[in-house]
Amino acid sequence: MDPLLTRRALNRATLHRQFLLSRTGMPVLDVVEHLAGLQAQTPHTWYTGLWTRVESFKPADAADLLLSRELVRIALQRSTIHLVTARDCLAMRPLLQVVTERGTRGAYGRKLAQVDLDELAAVGRALLEERPMTFAELGRALAGRWPDVDPHALGQGVRWLVPLVQVPPRGLWGRSGPVAHTSAESWLSSSAPPVAPPLTTPPMTAQELVRRYLAAFGPASVMDAQTWSGLTRLGEVVESMDLVRFRDESGRTLYDLPDAPRPAEDVPAPVRFMYDFDNLFLSYDDRSRTITEAGAEVLGSFMGTNVMPRIVLVDGFTGGRWTVSRARGVSRLEVRLWEPAAPVDEVEAEGRRLLEFLAPDDGHDISVLHDPAHP
Repeated sequence: MDPLLTRRALNRATLHRQFLLSRTGMPVLDVVEHLAGLQAQTPHTWYTGLWTRVESFKPADAADLLLSRELVRIALQRSTIHLVTARDCLAMRPLLQVVTERGTRGAYGRKLAQVDLDELAAVGRALLEERPMTFAELGRALAGRWPDVDPHALGQGVRWLVPLVQVPPRGLWGRSGPVAHTSAESWLSSSAPPVAPPLTTPPMTAQELVRRYLAAFGPASVMDAQTWSGLTRLGEVVESMDLVRFRDESGRTLYDLPDAPRPAEDVPAPVRFMYDFDNLFLSYDDRSRTITEAGAEVLGSFMGTNVMPRIVLVDGFTGGRWTVSRARGVSRLEVRLWEPAAPVDEVEAEGRRLLEFLAPDDGHDISVLHDPAHP
């Protein structure tokens, strides 16, 4: 019988690989690559995801890498925008393109049925490489060639067929800009010097992707890996790899890299403030390794409100939620904890560090409330 991993042991292994047991001193590029990217469809909240993992992290540590094109934001896992290194952008996208294809065909297949997809890709690529465009601008430009087709569907078709990166100033800390795109190949090959010429970066294999996933998120089941990536039929991929096996408390089979760290379940886990779309909560079929019943209720509210809550980890598990508001030069952090035994002093101390990161020039105010009735 496969060895048992308790929920707490699984929790500690995950937190260790996510740099949430202790912050890492690794360079930001190495951290992003180890994590196989950070979900980053919001322009700025993912900066907090790096701050909570990287020692002495400053916004410029990532913003400068976006400007130099060493980091990019592109649709990858689950067809959502991820912050990844230039190398991973070029390596992952061919493997994960099928995920975007599946979603696009489901939503726009009928509207694109009479469109020559090779021509759409070529025309769309040429337009976006001439100058970055929003999807609205791209759709209007494509309508000149396909006047009887929904312009939005045309733009989404190009998103499926051509690897597209969002270009700065979108995504730069403290700045804003249109959600403009160009092709990944054009963006990366036109940097000075080129960051990663496309022809030197071979597509990633499914085995390599699973290995990267386990290094950052394991131990995990086949369904967990499929939930994270959006790919299917990974069972046969996993069985072809040299992995060790465990079982969780529900009897599910978990796979892991043989030499991956698996700390003892009694290792202390510090308070951590997580950003709204953190992959820690989105990358598993069974999310109980970090999410309590109260946490599941709160995170599930996204479907009704379209607002993803920001979660506080207490002892490694979802223990509350946090918000920041700003008025008259004062940034106010409000934390609502769900358990009366939560370490309030530790929450306040980490919260002050968070405000120093988010708003270093503001006055700071922190309120920590016990709110079990309204998680």
